[in-house]
Amino acid sequence: MTEIHTPRLLLRRWHGDDVPFMADINADPRVMRWVGDGSVIDADTTAEDVERWEEEWDEEGFGLFAVELLGSGELIGFTGLSWTEFFPEDLPDVAIGWRLGSQFWGQGYASEAAHATLEFALQDRGLDRVVAVLRTGDKASENVARKLGMVPERETTHPVHDFPLTVHAIDLSEYQA
Repeated sequence: MTEIHTPRLLLRRWHGDDVPFMADINADPRVMRWVGDGSVIDADTTAEDVERWEEEWDEEGFGLFAVELLGSGELIGFTGLSWTEFFPEDLPDVAIGWRLGSQFWGQGYASEAAHATLEFALQDRGLDRVVAVLRTGDKASENVARKLGMVPERETTHPVHDFPLTVHAIDLSEYQA
């Protein structure tokens, strides 16, 4: 089982009992503001997502980690890797992403989890390049990408929702652990 420990977090595979906690995060309009069309996601869809994320781990050898606080074991969201399947111009790039409950914002958890995930991607999984496809204007996520050493590479438009996106990228040669 793939697990990563950081000073404050455990990044791990998903458990069935994670679904209600992730569903609470997905039901928060503040969290979902920058995701997809901005709509909240219900518990059934969250359960389907968690199942799909686990399948991706089995098929790809990477995926979205459940992120929990080391001290309490509380699930605070996810960070992880996925193919940029919605953006064929980026294939075969792998994207890093994150989503945390709003009560955990502003404490450095997203940066800590994303840094560990980027290191996992570039050093453990041998990827040469990782992108972050962010909704333009999402300053908090842009800050996390900047802290990872990623730089804005190009602008594009979401293929379904037609809003502007910025693709940030980092190559293995630019990465500093």
